Amino acid sequence: MSRRRHVPAVLGLVAGALVAVPAPAAHAAPVQVPCSVPDLVAAINAANGSPGPDTLHLARSCTYKLTAPDPVNPGNGLPVITSKITIDGRGATIKRDERGHKVPKFRILLVGPAGDLTLTRTTISGGFATDCPAFPDPPGLACGGGISNLGRMTVTRSKFTGNTSQSDVFAQGGGIDNPGTGSISETEVTGNHVVYSGTDLGSGAAGGAIANDGPLTVTDSRLTGNTATVTADTQSFAFGAGIISFAETTVENTVINKNRAFARGGFARAAVSNGVLEPGTMKITGGSISDNTSDAPNGTAQGGGLATNALMTVSGVKISGNRAVAENGTARGGGVRLGPFGTLELTDSQITANTAEAPGGTAQGGGIDNPDGGSLKAERNKVLRNTATAKGGTAQGGGLYHAGGPEGLGTTTLKNNTVTHNRAGDGGGIFKASGVLTLNGDEVRANRPNNCSPVGTVPGCTG
Repeated sequence: MSRRRHVPAVLGLVAGALVAVPAPAAHAAPVQVPCSVPDLVAAINAANGSPGPDTLHLARSCTYKLTAPDPVNPGNGLPVITSKITIDGRGATIKRDERGHKVPKFRILLVGPAGDLTLTRTTISGGFATDCPAFPDPPGLACGGGISNLGRMTVTRSKFTGNTSQSDVFAQGGGIDNPGTGSISETEVTGNHVVYSGTDLGSGAAGGAIANDGPLTVTDSRLTGNTATVTADTQSFAFGAGIISFAETTVENTVINKNRAFARGGFARAAVSNGVLEPGTMKITGGSISDNTSDAPNGTAQGGGLATNALMTVSGVKISGNRAVAENGTARGGGVRLGPFGTLELTDSQITANTAEAPGGTAQGGGIDNPDGGSLKAERNKVLRNTATAKGGTAQGGGLYHAGGPEGLGTTTLKNNTVTHNRAGDGGGIFKASGVLTLNGDEVRANRPNNCSPVGTVPGCTG
């Protein structure tokens, strides 16, 4: 963290001369940008070339329709942001005007490594990423349909809608991709899409709304109705339909709702996901993760609401109505799922009415699933009315499913939680297959057909 030092101004004589502190440089007056794409392009180019920060005021409620990419950087609709620029949209929209299929594909904005963009009161729409500026090798990746930030980015009171990142190699960040340093507040990211359209096995699409590879804070925002999809039967991963984190990420008081990951014959993983590329923690505080779906027919659905395979802390969050669905496959963790490298601290949250559903297959952990060696510490949570169901198959752990993983190292430590009114084929409250699971002042009751299974595997749990 940087320090600021306040040095008192000193007025004195040095070698007979008067030394004065120079006055700060004046900020340029805001530039009023008419409702015209050429004027907007010219204003950004002029701001990039000026020595200090610049503010652009867009025409109120104007729609700037981009019909051609930037000639210098054709992956983008507007010139790359290379200096400190504020764009105050004042209700304006910047969109790629598709006009059928006549307009080339390009994202709307790219913030370069030296750029510093503040975007406020602006809608970004219709962008379509064709490259990945932060990761150009291997070629063919696509990142950030609406905006890709390699420098610094502050977004407030804005909207990203109908943007797409699609690739036959790997795609991430349907609405926003952040390899730089970013902050998003009071912003809606809705109806964006990330798509893997290739045929190679084991690739993926990550972050329907947002993908983060650099420090990012999301506050008081809404991530709704975004999708992550992959080509059927490629054993590929569709994950983080709301947000995927590969680095330090903080999410506060944000609604993550009705996002969908779909992977027929592959892996569909959670509206909120993190990975193991960087050591940063994903911290989620307040807000809700609700009514999201991970759907993997003939495949594996891993977490309907959130999934962690790295470091994650969750506090005061409502995780409700999420579904992990895998017809003739495996559905794990309707609300929450831990991977083999996952470490989760879950406190003061509600995990309610989530479902792991696998007709003809295996469903485990309607509320919470820790099956592969992860580490879960859960305190003062309510795990209520979750369901694991598998008509014609196996359904275990309505509230919680735990197994130690291949090496038996996985641990679940519960303290002062309430696990009630959950339902499964077996272990309506808790099913423990192996590993270490401990209770400490937890209330486990009124689950169907039983509270804990197999009998005697969970000390302190009966019935």
